[in-house]
Amino acid sequence: MNRHILNLPALQGGFLALLAAALFGVSTPLVQKLGMGMGPFSTAALLYAGAAGIGALLRQPAEKEARLLRSDWPRLIAVALFGAVIAPVAMAWGLQRASGTGASLMLTLEALFTAVLAWRLYGETMDRRVWAAVLLLLGGGIALVLDQSQSGSSQLWGLVAVMVATVAWGMDNTLSRALAERDPGQVVLAKAVLGVTATGSLAVLTGEPLPGAGAALGLMAVGVSCYGLSLRFYLLAQRAFGAARTGSIFAFVPFIGAALAILLGDRSGGWGMVLGGALMLVGVLVHLMESHHHEHDHVALKHEHAHTHADGHHDHVHDPMPTGQHSHLHTHTPMRHRHAHVPDVHHAHPH
Repeated sequence: MNRHILNLPALQGGFLALLAAALFGVSTPLVQKLGMGMGPFSTAALLYAGAAGIGALLRQPAEKEARLLRSDWPRLIAVALFGAVIAPVAMAWGLQRASGTGASLMLTLEALFTAVLAWRLYGETMDRRVWAAVLLLLGGGIALVLDQSQSGSSQLWGLVAVMVATVAWGMDNTLSRALAERDPGQVVLAKAVLGVTATGSLAVLTGEPLPGAGAALGLMAVGVSCYGLSLRFYLLAQRAFGAARTGSIFAFVPFIGAALAILLGDRSGGWGMVLGGALMLVGVLVHLMESHHHEHDHVALKHEHAHTHADGHHDHVHDPMPTGQHSHLHTHTPMRHRHAHVPDVHHAHPH
């Protein structure tokens, strides 16, 4: 592998997105097992209680990561509504009625909704390589879902509920793109606290039974790793990689969740799962090897986010010059150059 490939910005974002996908992917069958017999509001509240805990621990000092601003709260409330209330509640309800494998496979649609919304709302570039990756992922998801359709229609409503969750998470992913430059620990904490407050209140109002201690601790542990840490990696991937590409790489989630469901005893998969997994793997590799480069302009820009002075875009001076990543309000002067790039905060130019 040559030096140019090693320096591709897509590799960093792709690796972070794969970490997020791996963590979130294992959550589906685990939530199904641990949440058996529990109400969907209680399940969602416990998951995001765990996420809130890890978010609080991962917060960074102001000199390392940009703080959340008062102007961010309307977007945070919308992100929490879609991603920490509607999506996990629909997912928990659906998991009580669908197989772990079938529910995992339905999550493929999240990437489709995220990519389309990022393309339409943010104007993120969807060149032929990206479209090819999305279509491979979609084809893999279709093969997997067709494989599961042979088990009958009893899972229909459960799968519909999981599909609703993917729509909500797709909107969550798209809205959270504008928060990717903030401290991800703060974003995770704020989103989780808002979600716990809403779903916990709904659990009390609807009279859902109290969960057992073992199930509660298990779901909170899943929330720490599969929701809190996964969201942190997802936000960092969006920062480096853009919303559409992160969402498409995240489409590897269904294969991870389905594989774990099989290990836990689900035997509802067949050759369609093998074909679908292969297509999705190829789609991920296509995205990881993306190389988008052309001459482009940078307009004058003033903003705050974590950065280093070795990326060719931050040439302002300090006295003394800091080492490593740091955060502060800084100004970019207009410039024109050519290099490999992805639609991050500095490369939102039209094509």
